[in-house]
Amino acid sequence: MSFETRRFDPAARGPLESIRVLDLSRLMAGNMLSLQLADFGADVIKIEPPEGDPLRAWKDDGHSLFWKTYGRNKRSVMLNLREPQAMDALWRLVETADVFIENFRPGTLEKMGLAPEKLLARNPDLIVVRISGFGQTGPYAHLPGFGTIVEAMSGFADRTGFPDREPVLPPLALADMIAGIYGASATIMALYARQGGTARGQVIDLSLLEPMFSVLGPEAAIHAVTGKIKQRSGSASNTASPRNVYLCADGKYLALSGSTPAVAKRIFEIIGRPEMIGDPRFATNSDRVKNRALVDEAIGNWFATRESAEALETMRAAGATVGPVYNIADAMADSHFAEREIIVAAEDDEFGTLPMHNIVPRMSGTPGVWRLPAPELGQHNDEILREIGVEPRAVEGGSK
Repeated sequence: MSFETRRFDPAARGPLESIRVLDLSRLMAGNMLSLQLADFGADVIKIEPPEGDPLRAWKDDGHSLFWKTYGRNKRSVMLNLREPQAMDALWRLVETADVFIENFRPGTLEKMGLAPEKLLARNPDLIVVRISGFGQTGPYAHLPGFGTIVEAMSGFADRTGFPDREPVLPPLALADMIAGIYGASATIMALYARQGGTARGQVIDLSLLEPMFSVLGPEAAIHAVTGKIKQRSGSASNTASPRNVYLCADGKYLALSGSTPAVAKRIFEIIGRPEMIGDPRFATNSDRVKNRALVDEAIGNWFATRESAEALETMRAAGATVGPVYNIADAMADSHFAEREIIVAAEDDEFGTLPMHNIVPRMSGTPGVWRLPAPELGQHNDEILREIGVEPRAVEGGSK
């Protein structure tokens, strides 16, 4: 499958072109947040230590593919902030910035002499985004807070997997991704408030825990009212039935959801069990959830006798909500992902082009822009330092 090529144009302008972001964060949440801003034109400057953002070291077969994806549309300045000259340069950048992102353990920024009140004293319009595992306050504020721990403590892992096996952590940086999206939204709201004159600069206290906990939806209310703790249900649901993944005769899985009465009725008709519609055990969604094992047995038996392509076509033709369970190779081979440009081929010096997710969301009037490939460490030292009137040689380790 070939993907639409995206060529980088440093002259491209997006809706956030007037916004300058200093990103001192490391790894995923901060990079996800700043990527959202960078993709829509913000001038995101990665302030990196001499060893670089650790995300550069997340490699697959020796290639920094995480960095190539999450470093796009950003510039890099390498500053050893233990050196006075580098700290002076950072303060000059702070004076020019709209947003300052950090994810040090709470208290570290203060020890560095960069407490939010000092940043806001130097630049009263600055939006300071503080990312941490558990927030800047509370009994756990001092604890290191990687996404893995948050995914466990939020209650998310306890809801994931099968009831007879251990809780399952997500196999990717889910807590960081969700926090990054929340953080980008909060940053835009703060900038909007500043533009409207209702606020100037402010501090955004963004924990990984709270966005991850929000994914559980009404479970706190459910527990308070019913006293129950929802149990793991594998790929089924405690809320709707039928809903599961089903194995077909060719060894492939299809995912199906019949959470509305009309769709559930269609599914029972398709599998040749119309009598289930009038059966009091399956009459309502609550009844079907209560008798989920019987529902899954009936539907599973139907899928087990059919090839996945046939089952998919039959279900879709009847208006059932069903889809294949893809791995990444399947997604990359699907014409919808290519034609809708969910995946695009970004130009790359090492590979020619490199497939990656397109800019999200797509906007008709102010679309995102492809300005810069992921930078080498310190690639933009000279140009950025000269923009703020600092001679690169004056900053130890300044030019790379």
